[in-house]
Amino acid sequence: MVNPSTRAQPPLDFIPPALDRRVLALVRLGLPHWMRWREQIQQVDVINADGLVHLLQAFDAQETRFLLAFRHPSPLDSYCLGHLLWYAVPRRAKELGIELKRPVHSHFIYDRGIPLWAGNWVGWIYSRLGGTPIQRGKVDRQGLRSARNLFANAQFPLAAAPEGGNNGHTEIVSPLEPGVAQMGFWCVEDMHSQNRAERVAIAPLGISYRYITPPWQELDRWLDRLERENGLASPPTYSPGDTSKAAIESRYQRLYTLGEHLLTLMEDYYNRVYGAALVSSRTALPTEFLGEAKTNYFASRLSALMDAALQVAETYFKLPPKGGPIDRCRRIEQAGWDRIFRQDVVGNPPPSDVERGLADREAEEASLRMWHMRLVESFVAVTGQYVKQRPSAERFAETVMILRDTVCLIQGQNPFPRPKLGPQRAVLTVGEPLSVSDRWPDYKTNRKQAVAQLTADLQTALEAMISPTSSELETPKTDLPQ
Repeated sequence: MVNPSTRAQPPLDFIPPALDRRVLALVRLGLPHWMRWREQIQQVDVINADGLVHLLQAFDAQETRFLLAFRHPSPLDSYCLGHLLWYAVPRRAKELGIELKRPVHSHFIYDRGIPLWAGNWVGWIYSRLGGTPIQRGKVDRQGLRSARNLFANAQFPLAAAPEGGNNGHTEIVSPLEPGVAQMGFWCVEDMHSQNRAERVAIAPLGISYRYITPPWQELDRWLDRLERENGLASPPTYSPGDTSKAAIESRYQRLYTLGEHLLTLMEDYYNRVYGAALVSSRTALPTEFLGEAKTNYFASRLSALMDAALQVAETYFKLPPKGGPIDRCRRIEQAGWDRIFRQDVVGNPPPSDVERGLADREAEEASLRMWHMRLVESFVAVTGQYVKQRPSAERFAETVMILRDTVCLIQGQNPFPRPKLGPQRAVLTVGEPLSVSDRWPDYKTNRKQAVAQLTADLQTALEAMISPTSSELETPKTDLPQ
Protein backbone atom coordinates (compact mmCIF):
# COMPACT_ATOMS: atom_id res chain seq x y z
CA MET A 1 0.00 0.00 0.00
CA VAL A 2 1.78 3.12 -1.19
CA ASN A 3 -0.70 5.82 -0.21
CA PRO A 4 -2.73 4.49 2.72
CA SER A 5 -5.92 6.26 3.70
CA THR A 6 -5.74 9.03 6.26
CA ARG A 7 -9.21 8.22 7.63
CA ALA A 8 -10.21 5.39 9.95
CA GLN A 9 -11.99 2.59 8.10
CA PRO A 10 -13.69 -0.73 8.89
CA PRO A 11 -11.41 -3.75 9.36
CA LEU A 12 -9.93 -5.38 6.27
CA ASP A 13 -12.22 -8.19 5.24
CA PHE A 14 -10.94 -11.50 3.93
CA ILE A 15 -11.48 -11.88 0.19
CA PRO A 16 -12.22 -15.59 -0.32
CA PRO A 17 -11.02 -17.30 -3.51
CA ALA A 18 -14.00 -17.70 -5.84
CA LEU A 19 -12.65 -19.07 -9.11
CA ASP A 20 -14.84 -18.11 -12.07
CA ARG A 21 -13.87 -19.85 -15.30
CA ARG A 22 -15.57 -17.17 -17.38
CA VAL A 23 -13.36 -14.49 -15.82
CA LEU A 24 -10.35 -16.78 -16.24
CA ALA A 25 -11.14 -17.23 -19.95
CA LEU A 26 -11.53 -13.48 -20.51
CA VAL A 27 -8.30 -12.59 -18.69
CA ARG A 28 -6.45 -15.33 -20.54
CA LEU A 29 -7.72 -14.00 -23.87
CA GLY A 30 -6.67 -10.43 -23.14
CA LEU A 31 -3.31 -11.20 -21.49
CA PRO A 32 -1.07 -11.20 -24.62
CA HIS A 33 -2.43 -7.86 -25.81
CA TRP A 34 -2.07 -6.30 -22.35
CA MET A 35 1.49 -7.57 -22.01
CA ARG A 36 2.53 -6.36 -25.45
CA TRP A 37 0.87 -2.95 -25.61
CA ARG A 38 0.51 -1.92 -21.97
CA GLU A 39 3.51 -3.55 -20.31
CA GLN A 40 5.82 -3.71 -23.36
CA ILE A 41 6.75 -7.37 -22.83
CA GLN A 42 7.25 -8.52 -26.40
CA GLN A 43 8.63 -11.99 -25.75
CA VAL A 44 8.51 -14.64 -23.02
CA ASP A 45 11.05 -17.45 -23.20
CA VAL A 46 10.81 -20.52 -20.98
CA ILE A 47 13.75 -22.71 -19.99
CA ASN A 48 12.83 -26.28 -18.98
CA ALA A 49 9.10 -26.04 -19.64
CA ASP A 50 9.26 -29.86 -19.78
CA GLY A 51 9.86 -29.96 -16.03
CA LEU A 52 6.63 -28.11 -15.30
CA VAL A 53 4.70 -30.19 -17.86
CA HIS A 54 5.73 -33.39 -16.07
CA LEU A 55 4.91 -31.92 -12.66
CA LEU A 56 1.43 -30.98 -13.86
CA GLN A 57 1.00 -34.42 -15.37
CA ALA A 58 1.81 -35.96 -11.97
CA PHE A 59 -0.54 -33.47 -10.29
CA ASP A 60 -3.39 -34.43 -12.63
CA ALA A 61 -2.72 -38.11 -11.87
CA GLN A 62 -2.99 -37.35 -8.13
CA GLU A 63 0.61 -38.42 -7.61
CA THR A 64 2.03 -35.04 -6.58
CA ARG A 65 0.93 -31.82 -4.92
CA PHE A 66 3.24 -28.91 -5.58
CA LEU A 67 3.70 -25.22 -4.99
CA LEU A 68 5.27 -23.03 -7.68
CA ALA A 69 7.69 -20.73 -5.81
CA PHE A 70 8.45 -17.87 -8.19
CA ARG A 71 10.97 -15.05 -8.05
CA HIS A 72 9.40 -11.64 -7.63
CA PRO A 73 11.65 -8.94 -9.14
CA SER A 74 8.83 -6.92 -10.72
CA PRO A 75 5.07 -6.24 -10.72
CA LEU A 76 5.17 -7.77 -14.23
CA ASP A 77 5.77 -11.23 -12.78
CA SER A 78 2.09 -12.10 -12.48
CA TYR A 79 1.60 -11.56 -16.23
CA CYS A 80 4.58 -13.78 -17.01
CA LEU A 81 3.21 -16.47 -14.69
CA GLY A 82 -0.10 -16.32 -16.55
CA HIS A 83 1.66 -16.65 -19.91
CA LEU A 84 3.64 -19.64 -18.61
CA LEU A 85 0.59 -21.58 -17.43
CA TRP A 86 -1.97 -20.53 -20.02
CA TYR A 87 0.18 -20.59 -23.16
CA ALA A 88 3.76 -21.90 -22.88
CA VAL A 89 3.08 -25.05 -20.85
CA PRO A 90 0.00 -26.23 -22.83
CA ARG A 91 1.93 -25.63 -26.07
CA ARG A 92 4.90 -27.67 -24.84
CA ALA A 93 2.66 -30.44 -23.48
CA LYS A 94 1.06 -30.76 -26.89
CA GLU A 95 4.50 -31.02 -28.52
CA LEU A 96 5.40 -33.80 -26.07
CA GLY A 97 2.13 -35.63 -26.67
CA ILE A 98 1.06 -35.19 -23.04
CA GLU A 99 -2.58 -34.46 -22.31
CA LEU A 100 -3.03 -32.06 -19.40
CA LYS A 101 -6.36 -31.29 -17.77
CA ARG A 102 -7.78 -27.98 -18.98
CA PRO A 103 -7.58 -25.25 -18.04
CA VAL A 104 -3.92 -25.26 -17.04
CA HIS A 105 -3.95 -22.83 -14.14
CA SER A 106 -2.84 -22.30 -10.55
CA HIS A 107 -4.26 -20.73 -7.44
CA PHE A 108 -1.98 -18.07 -5.96
CA ILE A 109 -1.26 -16.11 -2.80
CA TYR A 110 -1.24 -12.32 -2.96
CA ASP A 111 -0.70 -9.48 -0.50
CA ARG A 112 -3.98 -8.23 0.97
CA GLY A 113 -2.63 -4.69 0.65
CA ILE A 114 -2.56 -4.74 -3.16
CA PRO A 115 -6.27 -3.89 -3.62
CA LEU A 116 -5.82 -0.96 -1.22
CA TRP A 117 -3.51 0.91 -3.60
CA ALA A 118 -4.38 -0.74 -6.93
CA GLY A 119 -8.17 -0.58 -6.48
CA ASN A 120 -10.91 -2.87 -5.16
CA TRP A 121 -11.49 -4.20 -8.67
CA VAL A 122 -8.08 -5.90 -8.44
CA GLY A 123 -9.22 -7.84 -5.39
CA TRP A 124 -12.34 -8.88 -7.31
CA ILE A 125 -10.28 -10.08 -10.28
CA TYR A 126 -7.76 -11.90 -8.10
CA SER A 127 -10.57 -13.67 -6.26
CA ARG A 128 -12.18 -14.79 -9.53
CA LEU A 129 -8.83 -16.07 -10.74
CA GLY A 130 -8.54 -18.25 -7.62
CA GLY A 131 -6.20 -16.03 -5.62
CA THR A 132 -6.19 -16.02 -1.84
CA PRO A 133 -4.96 -13.00 0.20
CA ILE A 134 -2.57 -12.89 3.12
CA GLN A 135 -1.73 -10.11 5.58
CA ARG A 136 2.03 -10.37 5.82
CA GLY A 137 2.69 -8.51 9.06
CA LYS A 138 0.78 -10.79 11.44
CA VAL A 139 -0.28 -14.38 11.92
CA ASP A 140 -3.19 -14.23 9.49
CA ARG A 141 -4.94 -17.44 10.51
CA GLN A 142 -7.79 -17.10 8.04
CA GLY A 143 -5.43 -16.38 5.17
CA LEU A 144 -3.13 -19.25 6.16
CA ARG A 145 -6.05 -21.68 6.46
CA SER A 146 -7.22 -20.74 2.99
CA ALA A 147 -3.75 -21.14 1.45
CA ARG A 148 -3.21 -24.44 3.25
CA ASN A 149 -6.53 -25.78 2.04
CA LEU A 150 -5.79 -24.79 -1.57
CA PHE A 151 -2.34 -26.40 -1.43
CA ALA A 152 -3.73 -29.70 -0.16
CA ASN A 153 -7.15 -29.94 -1.79
CA ALA A 154 -7.65 -27.56 -4.74
CA GLN A 155 -8.04 -28.67 -8.34
CA PHE A 156 -4.96 -26.64 -9.32
CA PRO A 157 -1.47 -26.21 -7.84
CA LEU A 158 -0.62 -23.18 -5.72
CA ALA A 159 1.80 -20.37 -6.62
CA ALA A 160 3.52 -17.98 -4.20
CA ALA A 161 6.47 -15.58 -4.08
CA PRO A 162 8.73 -16.63 -1.17
CA GLU A 163 10.41 -13.18 -1.18
CA GLY A 164 7.09 -11.72 -0.01
CA GLY A 165 7.24 -8.63 -2.25
CA ASN A 166 9.01 -7.50 -5.41
CA ASN A 167 12.47 -6.05 -4.83
CA GLY A 168 13.06 -4.30 -8.16
CA HIS A 169 16.20 -6.33 -8.96
CA THR A 170 16.34 -9.01 -11.64
CA GLU A 171 19.68 -10.33 -10.39
CA ILE A 172 19.30 -10.15 -6.60
CA VAL A 173 17.11 -12.47 -4.54
CA SER A 174 15.89 -10.94 -1.29
CA PRO A 175 16.03 -13.13 1.84
CA LEU A 176 13.16 -15.58 1.61
CA GLU A 177 10.38 -15.69 4.15
CA PRO A 178 9.80 -19.13 5.74
CA GLY A 179 6.09 -19.31 4.92
CA VAL A 180 6.42 -21.26 1.67
CA ALA A 181 8.56 -23.96 3.30
CA GLN A 182 6.17 -24.19 6.25
CA MET A 183 3.18 -24.62 3.95
CA GLY A 184 5.03 -27.42 2.20
CA PHE A 185 5.33 -29.34 5.47
CA TRP A 186 1.72 -28.60 6.35
CA CYS A 187 0.71 -30.12 3.04
CA VAL A 188 2.69 -33.29 3.81
CA GLU A 189 0.95 -33.40 7.19
CA ASP A 190 -2.43 -33.04 5.48
CA MET A 191 -1.60 -35.89 3.08
CA HIS A 192 -0.79 -38.16 6.03
CA SER A 193 -3.88 -37.14 8.01
CA GLN A 194 -6.11 -37.87 4.98
CA ASN A 195 -4.32 -41.15 4.16
CA ARG A 196 -3.35 -39.84 0.74
CA ALA A 197 -0.30 -41.03 -1.16
CA GLU A 198 0.54 -37.81 -3.06
CA ARG A 199 4.09 -36.60 -2.80
CA VAL A 200 4.63 -32.91 -1.98
CA ALA A 201 7.18 -30.70 -3.75
CA ILE A 202 8.15 -27.06 -4.18
CA ALA A 203 9.08 -26.05 -7.73
CA PRO A 204 11.38 -22.99 -7.99
CA LEU A 205 10.73 -20.61 -10.87
CA GLY A 206 13.26 -17.98 -11.88
CA ILE A 207 12.07 -14.81 -13.61
CA SER A 208 14.38 -12.27 -15.22
CA TYR A 209 13.97 -9.41 -17.68
CA ARG A 210 16.14 -8.15 -20.52
CA TYR A 211 15.58 -5.15 -22.75
CA ILE A 212 15.28 -6.11 -26.41
CA THR A 213 17.14 -2.90 -27.26
CA PRO A 214 19.09 -1.32 -24.37
CA PRO A 215 17.23 1.93 -23.56
CA TRP A 216 20.29 4.13 -23.07
CA GLN A 217 18.60 7.28 -24.40
CA GLU A 218 15.64 6.85 -22.04
CA LEU A 219 18.03 6.28 -19.15
CA ASP A 220 19.90 9.46 -20.05
CA ARG A 221 16.62 11.39 -20.07
CA TRP A 222 15.72 10.06 -16.63
CA LEU A 223 19.16 10.87 -15.26
CA ASP A 224 18.75 14.42 -16.62
CA ARG A 225 15.33 14.74 -14.99
CA LEU A 226 16.40 13.38 -11.62
CA GLU A 227 19.47 15.62 -11.57
CA ARG A 228 17.31 18.67 -12.29
CA GLU A 229 14.86 17.76 -9.54
CA ASN A 230 17.77 17.46 -7.12
CA GLY A 231 19.51 20.65 -8.22
CA LEU A 232 22.41 18.74 -9.74
CA ALA A 233 21.84 19.60 -13.40
CA SER A 234 25.06 19.63 -15.38
CA PRO A 235 25.67 18.83 -19.04
CA PRO A 236 26.89 15.23 -19.57
CA THR A 237 30.23 14.62 -21.22
CA TYR A 238 28.77 12.23 -23.83
CA SER A 239 26.00 12.22 -26.42
CA PRO A 240 22.59 10.75 -25.50
CA GLY A 241 22.53 7.02 -26.17
CA ASP A 242 26.33 6.73 -26.41
CA THR A 243 27.38 3.16 -25.48
CA SER A 244 31.13 3.62 -25.36
CA LYS A 245 33.04 2.52 -22.27
CA ALA A 246 33.72 6.15 -21.36
CA ALA A 247 30.00 7.01 -21.64
CA ILE A 248 28.96 4.08 -19.42
CA GLU A 249 31.57 5.06 -16.83
CA SER A 250 30.27 8.64 -16.94
CA ARG A 251 26.70 7.40 -16.46
CA TYR A 252 27.79 5.37 -13.46
CA GLN A 253 29.43 8.43 -11.93
CA ARG A 254 26.24 10.45 -12.46
CA LEU A 255 24.20 7.67 -10.90
CA TYR A 256 26.53 7.39 -7.91
CA THR A 257 26.59 11.17 -7.42
CA LEU A 258 22.79 11.28 -7.54
CA GLY A 259 22.45 8.40 -5.08
CA GLU A 260 24.97 9.92 -2.68
CA HIS A 261 23.23 13.31 -2.89
CA LEU A 262 19.86 11.76 -1.98
CA LEU A 263 21.49 9.74 0.78
CA THR A 264 23.07 12.86 2.25
CA LEU A 265 19.78 14.79 2.07
CA MET A 266 17.97 12.00 3.91
CA GLU A 267 20.72 11.66 6.51
CA ASP A 268 20.47 15.39 7.21
CA TYR A 269 16.67 15.11 7.37
CA TYR A 270 16.67 12.32 9.96
CA ASN A 271 19.44 14.00 11.94
CA ARG A 272 17.61 17.34 12.01
CA VAL A 273 14.05 16.17 12.53
CA TYR A 274 14.48 12.97 14.56
CA GLY A 275 17.93 13.31 16.13
CA ALA A 276 19.18 10.17 14.44
CA ALA A 277 22.92 11.01 14.76
CA LEU A 278 23.75 9.60 11.32
CA VAL A 279 27.21 10.26 9.90
CA SER A 280 26.69 12.47 6.83
CA SER A 281 29.09 12.66 3.88
CA ARG A 282 29.12 16.44 4.06
CA THR A 283 32.42 16.06 5.88
CA ALA A 284 35.37 15.23 3.65
CA LEU A 285 36.02 11.51 3.19
CA PRO A 286 39.43 10.08 4.06
CA THR A 287 41.65 9.51 1.03
CA GLU A 288 41.59 5.75 1.58
CA PHE A 289 37.86 5.67 0.75
CA LEU A 290 38.37 4.94 -2.93
CA GLY A 291 37.06 2.28 -5.28
CA GLU A 292 35.41 -0.67 -3.53
CA ALA A 293 36.03 0.79 -0.08
CA LYS A 294 34.06 3.89 -1.06
CA THR A 295 31.22 1.72 -2.37
CA ASN A 296 31.16 -0.30 0.84
CA TYR A 297 31.05 2.95 2.81
CA PHE A 298 28.02 4.01 0.77
CA ALA A 299 26.32 0.68 1.56
CA SER A 300 27.01 1.04 5.29
CA ARG A 301 25.56 4.57 5.29
CA LEU A 302 22.48 3.36 3.47
CA SER A 303 22.03 0.54 5.99
CA ALA A 304 22.30 3.03 8.87
CA LEU A 305 19.77 5.33 7.20
CA MET A 306 17.30 2.47 6.74
CA ASP A 307 17.68 1.51 10.39
CA ALA A 308 17.06 5.10 11.48
CA ALA A 309 13.95 5.40 9.28
CA LEU A 310 12.53 2.15 10.64
CA GLN A 311 13.23 3.23 14.21
CA VAL A 312 11.19 6.39 13.68
CA ALA A 313 8.15 4.27 12.81
CA GLU A 314 8.88 1.58 15.40
CA THR A 315 9.18 4.16 18.18
CA TYR A 316 5.75 5.55 17.37
CA PHE A 317 4.11 2.11 17.11
CA LYS A 318 6.04 0.85 20.19
CA LEU A 319 7.59 -2.03 18.26
CA PRO A 320 10.95 -3.66 19.05
CA PRO A 321 13.57 -3.43 16.24
CA LYS A 322 13.61 -7.19 15.79
CA GLY A 323 14.79 -9.10 12.70
CA GLY A 324 15.94 -7.88 9.30
CA PRO A 325 14.59 -4.87 7.39
CA ILE A 326 11.90 -6.91 5.62
CA ASP A 327 10.56 -8.35 8.90
CA ARG A 328 10.57 -4.91 10.48
CA CYS A 329 8.73 -3.42 7.48
CA ARG A 330 5.99 -6.05 7.72
CA ARG A 331 5.41 -5.42 11.43
CA ILE A 332 5.27 -1.66 10.90
CA GLU A 333 2.81 -2.13 8.04
CA GLN A 334 0.53 -4.27 10.17
CA ALA A 335 0.72 -1.84 13.10
CA GLY A 336 -0.34 0.95 10.75
CA TRP A 337 -3.18 -1.11 9.35
CA ASP A 338 -4.42 -1.86 12.87
CA ARG A 339 -4.83 1.89 13.45
CA ILE A 340 -6.44 2.59 10.08
CA PHE A 341 -8.69 -0.46 9.61
CA ARG A 342 -10.42 -0.85 12.95
CA GLN A 343 -13.45 -2.49 14.47
CA ASP A 344 -14.57 0.47 16.58
CA VAL A 345 -15.63 2.54 13.55
CA VAL A 346 -18.39 0.00 12.82
CA GLY A 347 -19.31 -0.61 16.46
CA ASN A 348 -22.78 -0.69 17.91
CA PRO A 349 -23.51 1.99 18.92
CA PRO A 350 -21.41 3.82 16.29
CA PRO A 351 -18.75 6.26 17.52
CA SER A 352 -19.70 9.86 18.08
CA ASP A 353 -18.50 12.55 15.67
CA VAL A 354 -15.74 13.55 18.09
CA GLU A 355 -14.64 9.93 18.61
CA ARG A 356 -14.61 9.43 14.85
CA GLY A 357 -12.55 12.58 14.43
CA LEU A 358 -9.97 11.29 16.89
CA ALA A 359 -9.88 7.93 15.09
CA ASP A 360 -9.21 9.79 11.85
CA ARG A 361 -6.34 11.69 13.48
CA GLU A 362 -4.86 8.40 14.69
CA ALA A 363 -5.18 6.91 11.20
CA GLU A 364 -3.57 9.99 9.67
CA GLU A 365 -0.62 9.79 12.06
CA ALA A 366 -0.21 6.06 11.39
CA SER A 367 -0.19 6.77 7.66
CA LEU A 368 2.54 9.38 8.09
CA ARG A 369 4.68 6.99 10.15
CA MET A 370 4.27 4.23 7.56
CA TRP A 371 5.87 6.57 5.01
CA HIS A 372 9.26 5.88 6.61
CA MET A 373 8.72 2.17 6.10
CA ARG A 374 7.76 2.68 2.43
CA LEU A 375 11.01 4.54 1.93
CA VAL A 376 12.98 1.60 3.31
CA GLU A 377 11.04 -0.89 1.17
CA SER A 378 12.53 0.74 -1.93
CA PHE A 379 16.06 0.00 -0.73
CA VAL A 380 15.92 -3.42 0.91
CA ALA A 381 17.87 -5.05 -1.97
CA VAL A 382 20.24 -2.15 -2.73
CA THR A 383 23.89 -3.14 -2.20
CA GLY A 384 25.74 -0.08 -3.47
CA GLN A 385 27.71 -2.29 -5.89
CA TYR A 386 24.99 -3.67 -8.14
CA VAL A 387 25.67 -1.45 -11.16
CA LYS A 388 29.42 -1.21 -10.66
CA GLN A 389 29.80 -5.00 -10.68
CA ARG A 390 28.05 -5.31 -14.04
CA PRO A 391 27.03 -2.00 -15.69
CA SER A 392 24.32 -3.44 -17.96
CA ALA A 393 21.35 -1.45 -19.20
CA GLU A 394 19.09 -3.61 -16.99
CA ARG A 395 21.02 -2.84 -13.80
CA PHE A 396 21.19 0.86 -14.67
CA ALA A 397 17.45 0.91 -15.35
CA GLU A 398 16.53 -0.86 -12.12
CA THR A 399 18.66 1.49 -10.04
CA VAL A 400 17.44 4.62 -11.83
CA MET A 401 13.84 3.54 -11.22
CA ILE A 402 14.56 2.99 -7.50
CA LEU A 403 15.95 6.52 -7.28
CA ARG A 404 12.92 7.79 -9.17
CA ASP A 405 10.62 5.96 -6.69
CA THR A 406 12.48 7.60 -3.80
CA VAL A 407 12.06 11.07 -5.28
CA CYS A 408 8.34 10.39 -5.79
CA LEU A 409 7.91 9.28 -2.16
CA ILE A 410 9.79 12.31 -0.85
CA GLN A 411 7.53 14.57 -2.92
CA GLY A 412 4.41 12.79 -1.65
CA GLN A 413 3.61 11.18 -5.00
CA ASN A 414 2.60 7.62 -5.84
CA PRO A 415 5.55 5.98 -7.67
CA PHE A 416 3.32 3.42 -9.36
CA PRO A 417 2.90 2.54 -12.11
CA ARG A 418 6.49 2.95 -13.17
CA PRO A 419 7.28 4.39 -16.60
CA LYS A 420 8.27 1.97 -19.36
CA LEU A 421 11.77 2.46 -20.70
CA GLY A 422 11.45 0.12 -23.68
CA PRO A 423 10.27 -3.31 -24.91
CA GLN A 424 11.46 -6.23 -22.81
CA ARG A 425 12.00 -9.95 -23.04
CA ALA A 426 11.16 -12.12 -20.02
CA VAL A 427 13.06 -15.33 -19.33
CA LEU A 428 11.38 -17.90 -17.07
CA THR A 429 13.45 -20.82 -15.77
CA VAL A 430 11.73 -23.84 -14.25
CA GLY A 431 14.02 -25.40 -11.65
CA GLU A 432 14.24 -28.91 -10.31
CA PRO A 433 11.51 -29.51 -7.72
CA LEU A 434 12.53 -29.77 -4.08
CA SER A 435 10.90 -32.75 -2.40
CA VAL A 436 9.19 -31.81 0.84
CA SER A 437 8.00 -35.35 1.50
CA ASP A 438 11.59 -36.60 1.69
CA ARG A 439 12.27 -34.04 4.44
CA TRP A 440 9.33 -35.11 6.58
CA PRO A 441 11.44 -37.17 9.05
CA ASP A 442 13.68 -34.13 9.57
CA TYR A 443 10.60 -31.97 10.19
CA LYS A 444 9.28 -34.37 12.82
CA THR A 445 12.67 -34.28 14.56
CA ASN A 446 13.22 -30.51 14.47
CA ARG A 447 10.54 -28.40 12.80
CA LYS A 448 12.33 -25.06 12.97
CA GLN A 449 15.55 -26.43 11.53
CA ALA A 450 13.76 -28.33 8.74
CA VAL A 451 11.85 -25.19 7.67
CA ALA A 452 15.05 -23.13 7.76
CA GLN A 453 16.96 -25.71 5.68
CA LEU A 454 14.23 -25.97 3.05
CA THR A 455 14.06 -22.17 2.86
CA ALA A 456 17.84 -21.98 2.42
CA ASP A 457 17.80 -24.64 -0.31
CA LEU A 458 15.02 -22.78 -2.12
CA GLN A 459 17.03 -19.54 -1.88
CA THR A 460 20.05 -21.28 -3.39
CA ALA A 461 17.94 -22.68 -6.23
CA LEU A 462 16.43 -19.29 -7.07
CA GLU A 463 19.81 -17.55 -6.92
CA ALA A 464 21.32 -20.12 -9.28
CA MET A 465 18.62 -19.38 -11.86
CA ILE A 466 19.12 -15.63 -11.93
CA SER A 467 22.88 -15.49 -12.33
CA PRO A 468 23.94 -13.55 -15.45
CA THR A 469 25.30 -16.69 -17.09
CA SER A 470 22.08 -18.69 -16.75
CA SER A 471 19.67 -15.83 -17.46
CA GLU A 472 21.41 -15.01 -20.74
CA LEU A 473 21.38 -18.53 -22.14
CA GLU A 474 20.01 -18.93 -25.63
CA THR A 475 16.38 -19.91 -25.29
CA PRO A 476 13.67 -20.65 -27.86
CA LYS A 477 12.18 -17.45 -29.19
CA THR A 478 8.49 -17.48 -28.26
CA ASP A 479 6.72 -14.30 -29.24
CA LEU A 480 3.44 -13.57 -27.49
CA PRO A 481 0.27 -14.88 -29.20
CA GLN A 482 -1.31 -12.38 -31.55
